[in-house]
Amino acid sequence: MKIIRNIMLCIACILFVCTTLYSKDAKVAPKETGVYVKTNTGLKRILPNIVFDAKGVLYIESNNPAHFLLRDVEHFVIYGKYSFDVLTLNPMTFLGPSPLGKQRFLFGKNVDFELKKIGNDLYTVKPKGLIGRGYYSLWINDSAWDFVLD
Repeated sequence: MKIIRNIMLCIACILFVCTTLYSKDAKVAPKETGVYVKTNTGLKRILPNIVFDAKGVLYIESNNPAHFLLRDVEHFVIYGKYSFDVLTLNPMTFLGPSPLGKQRFLFGKNVDFELKKIGNDLYTVKPKGLIGRGYYSLWINDSAWDFVLD
Protein backbone atom coordinates (compact mmCIF):
# COMPACT_ATOMS: atom_id res chain seq x y z
CA MET A 1 0.00 0.00 0.00
CA LYS A 2 2.85 2.35 0.79
CA ILE A 3 4.37 1.84 -2.68
CA ILE A 4 1.04 2.53 -4.43
CA ARG A 5 0.57 5.68 -2.35
CA ASN A 6 4.07 6.91 -3.30
CA ILE A 7 3.42 6.21 -6.99
CA MET A 8 0.10 8.06 -6.85
CA LEU A 9 1.80 10.99 -5.09
CA CYS A 10 4.51 11.13 -7.80
CA ILE A 11 1.89 11.04 -10.59
CA ALA A 12 -0.09 13.82 -8.88
CA CYS A 13 3.07 15.97 -8.60
CA ILE A 14 3.94 15.43 -12.28
CA LEU A 15 0.41 16.33 -13.38
CA PHE A 16 0.47 19.44 -11.17
CA VAL A 17 3.78 20.63 -12.67
CA CYS A 18 2.65 19.92 -16.26
CA THR A 19 -0.65 21.74 -15.72
CA THR A 20 1.17 24.77 -14.30
CA LEU A 21 3.59 24.89 -17.24
CA TYR A 22 0.80 24.55 -19.78
CA SER A 23 -1.31 27.28 -18.22
CA LYS A 24 1.52 29.82 -18.48
CA ASP A 25 1.65 29.34 -22.27
CA ALA A 26 -2.12 29.50 -22.71
CA LYS A 27 -3.19 32.18 -25.18
CA VAL A 28 -5.05 35.13 -23.78
CA ALA A 29 -7.41 36.73 -26.29
CA PRO A 30 -8.20 40.44 -25.85
CA LYS A 31 -11.82 41.54 -25.84
CA GLU A 32 -11.42 45.00 -27.44
CA THR A 33 -9.65 45.95 -30.64
CA GLY A 34 -6.30 47.65 -30.22
CA VAL A 35 -2.67 47.07 -29.37
CA TYR A 36 -1.51 45.27 -26.23
CA VAL A 37 1.80 44.51 -24.57
CA LYS A 38 2.17 40.88 -23.47
CA THR A 39 3.93 40.88 -20.11
CA ASN A 40 4.61 38.07 -17.68
CA THR A 41 1.41 39.06 -15.82
CA GLY A 42 -0.91 39.23 -18.87
CA LEU A 43 -1.98 41.66 -21.56
CA LYS A 44 -1.80 45.42 -20.95
CA ARG A 45 -3.63 47.71 -23.36
CA ILE A 46 -1.86 50.68 -24.97
CA LEU A 47 -3.91 53.76 -25.86
CA PRO A 48 -3.59 55.11 -29.41
CA ASN A 49 -2.18 58.50 -30.31
CA ILE A 50 -2.79 60.63 -33.41
CA VAL A 51 -0.11 61.05 -36.09
CA PHE A 52 0.19 64.68 -37.17
CA ASP A 53 1.58 65.94 -40.48
CA ALA A 54 3.14 69.40 -40.56
CA LYS A 55 4.57 70.20 -44.01
CA GLY A 56 5.65 66.59 -44.59
CA VAL A 57 7.01 66.03 -41.08
CA LEU A 58 5.17 63.21 -39.30
CA TYR A 59 5.13 63.38 -35.52
CA ILE A 60 3.02 62.66 -32.44
CA GLU A 61 2.43 64.72 -29.34
CA SER A 62 3.24 62.86 -26.15
CA ASN A 63 0.04 62.14 -24.28
CA ASN A 64 1.10 60.36 -21.07
CA PRO A 65 2.28 57.10 -22.70
CA ALA A 66 2.13 53.77 -20.86
CA HIS A 67 5.32 52.71 -19.02
CA PHE A 68 6.57 49.12 -18.92
CA LEU A 69 9.68 47.52 -17.49
CA LEU A 70 11.90 46.23 -20.30
CA ARG A 71 12.35 42.84 -18.61
CA ASP A 72 8.56 42.33 -18.40
CA VAL A 73 7.78 42.87 -22.11
CA GLU A 74 7.54 39.59 -24.07
CA HIS A 75 5.91 40.79 -27.31
CA PHE A 76 3.06 42.89 -28.67
CA VAL A 77 -0.45 41.73 -29.58
CA ILE A 78 -2.67 43.45 -32.15
CA TYR A 79 -6.35 42.63 -32.22
CA GLY A 80 -8.67 43.94 -34.90
CA LYS A 81 -8.93 44.61 -38.61
CA TYR A 82 -5.94 46.71 -39.63
CA SER A 83 -3.99 47.19 -42.84
CA PHE A 84 -0.56 45.84 -42.01
CA ASP A 85 1.05 47.33 -45.14
CA VAL A 86 1.97 50.36 -43.03
CA LEU A 87 2.85 48.69 -39.70
CA THR A 88 6.16 49.89 -38.22
CA LEU A 89 7.84 49.70 -34.82
CA ASN A 90 9.83 52.89 -34.21
CA PRO A 91 11.85 54.53 -31.48
CA MET A 92 10.71 58.11 -30.93
CA THR A 93 13.04 61.12 -31.16
CA PHE A 94 12.32 64.47 -29.51
CA LEU A 95 11.35 67.17 -32.05
CA GLY A 96 10.46 70.11 -29.82
CA PRO A 97 7.53 71.56 -27.93
CA SER A 98 4.26 72.45 -29.64
CA PRO A 99 2.83 75.99 -29.39
CA LEU A 100 0.74 74.70 -26.46
CA GLY A 101 3.81 73.32 -24.67
CA LYS A 102 3.26 69.62 -25.38
CA GLN A 103 6.30 67.60 -26.38
CA ARG A 104 6.48 66.46 -30.02
CA PHE A 105 8.29 63.31 -31.12
CA LEU A 106 9.43 62.14 -34.57
CA PHE A 107 9.46 58.52 -35.71
CA GLY A 108 12.98 57.09 -35.68
CA LYS A 109 14.45 54.32 -37.81
CA ASN A 110 12.20 51.25 -38.10
CA VAL A 111 12.98 48.28 -35.85
CA ASP A 112 12.80 44.90 -37.62
CA PHE A 113 10.03 42.68 -36.29
CA GLU A 114 8.18 39.46 -37.03
CA LEU A 115 4.41 39.65 -37.59
CA LYS A 116 2.58 36.37 -36.97
CA LYS A 117 -1.14 35.64 -37.25
CA ILE A 118 -2.29 33.59 -34.26
CA GLY A 119 -6.05 33.81 -34.62
CA ASN A 120 -8.95 35.56 -36.30
CA ASP A 121 -7.86 39.24 -36.43
CA LEU A 122 -5.22 38.45 -33.76
CA TYR A 123 -1.51 39.03 -34.46
CA THR A 124 1.73 39.04 -32.51
CA VAL A 125 4.60 41.44 -33.18
CA LYS A 126 8.02 40.33 -31.92
CA PRO A 127 11.15 42.45 -32.45
CA LYS A 128 13.85 40.50 -34.33
CA GLY A 129 16.64 41.87 -32.21
CA LEU A 130 17.11 43.39 -28.83
CA ILE A 131 15.35 46.64 -28.11
CA GLY A 132 16.53 48.91 -25.35
CA ARG A 133 14.97 51.34 -22.97
CA GLY A 134 13.30 54.37 -24.46
CA TYR A 135 10.19 55.81 -26.05
CA TYR A 136 8.67 53.63 -28.83
CA SER A 137 5.55 53.41 -30.95
CA LEU A 138 3.75 50.87 -33.10
CA TRP A 139 2.44 52.82 -36.08
CA ILE A 140 -0.52 51.54 -38.14
CA ASN A 141 -1.97 53.91 -40.75
CA ASP A 142 -2.97 57.16 -38.98
CA SER A 143 -2.59 55.95 -35.39
CA ALA A 144 0.46 55.29 -33.27
CA TRP A 145 0.37 53.36 -30.03
CA ASP A 146 3.19 54.92 -28.02
CA PHE A 147 4.80 53.51 -24.88
CA VAL A 148 7.93 53.85 -22.78
CA LEU A 149 10.24 50.96 -21.85
CA ASP A 150 12.01 51.60 -18.54
